[in-house]
Amino acid sequence: MVRFQKGALLVGPPGTGKTLLAKAMAGEAQVPFFSLSGSDFVEMFVGVGASRVRDLFKQAREKAPCIIFIDEIDAIGRARGKNVMMSNDERESTLNQLLVEMDGFGTDTGIIILAATNRPDVLDAALLRPGRFDRQITIDKPDVKGREAIFKVHLKPIKISEKLDIHKLAEQTPGFAGADIANVCNEAALIAARKGKEAVEMQDFQDAVDRVIGGLEKKNKIISPDEKRIIAYHEAGHAICGWYLEHAYPLLKVTIVPRGTAALGYAQYTPKEQYLYNTDQLLDQICMTLGGRASEDIFFGKISTGAQNDLQQITRIAYAMVTVYGMNNKVGNVSYYDPQQETTFTKPYSEETSKIIDQEVRQLIDEAYERTKQLLTEKKDDVAKLAEALLEKRSTVPK
Repeated sequence: MVRFQKGALLVGPPGTGKTLLAKAMAGEAQVPFFSLSGSDFVEMFVGVGASRVRDLFKQAREKAPCIIFIDEIDAIGRARGKNVMMSNDERESTLNQLLVEMDGFGTDTGIIILAATNRPDVLDAALLRPGRFDRQITIDKPDVKGREAIFKVHLKPIKISEKLDIHKLAEQTPGFAGADIANVCNEAALIAARKGKEAVEMQDFQDAVDRVIGGLEKKNKIISPDEKRIIAYHEAGHAICGWYLEHAYPLLKVTIVPRGTAALGYAQYTPKEQYLYNTDQLLDQICMTLGGRASEDIFFGKISTGAQNDLQQITRIAYAMVTVYGMNNKVGNVSYYDPQQETTFTKPYSEETSKIIDQEVRQLIDEAYERTKQLLTEKKDDVAKLAEALLEKRSTVPK
């Protein structure tokens, strides 16, 4: 006898359409659809969450066949007993009741449970065993073909220019989820309306992408000529590194237009559609990110606070290479990443190992910085030309 599937877990980053897909399933099946968030079950009063789970399944049995959808299930489905200090009896009792209910009804009741999360790594193993969530359906960020199809959906209600290249738009928005693309289309329409245009053009979409990535343009921000010069050479350093390093992402645009709360300028790249990264690629990524700081050092003999975000990025990458991906000879093929222990204050290694990790990360970043300085010193004329062009035009696109 073939057993009917009881549940499916929708897994994917925020904005990829997990909730939308669940609603579409309910619409296509034409059955009652019970939708709740994981946080709806959790209250400060002990026992309330468990009683709500019981009530939900009681209603579902009365309306069967039906679909129950629990959004953000990690709010109640986190692994139990991993951290005594951060334990929550109410959340755990709610999870226990959910496990009992999922295992308690027969396969002929016609109840399907869907759940969505972007953190499957923190869920309790009992939730993921066969007989409860039998399937894990991955809903990842769309590739270039997927983005093009999503753009076509969101562009239907918008009057667009005949010259608009949707494929090029899809290529220039790597890493964008469906919600991001919808936001870009809406922003582009607003920008075109403010300019009094009859149709939305390619430039409006590029401005919308800039706004989504970097934030609102700060036209009233007063920046001194000396600061502008530092920003121009900083961004030129990023751009030239990205242009000459073999494994760096292709450069799309570089600008010194201040945006958002902190960005005084940025270099925009088009990341490749890939899922695996080798050591050379990550090292080139670190060098490209250090390009701004190295350029300031070379041209002005001093460094500014403008590299704060860059330093955060390279530190994260370097520690991941050493402690997560096993890309260090001294530490070896060991990964210290455990998502279930992320809220604890203890390290899964000794103080001696901790010292070695810190030394190796420091050495990795120092070597990358020296390599970056050497590259920018060799290409000093190119950095200067690009920086002066930025000071004149504020934004530039490589030819």
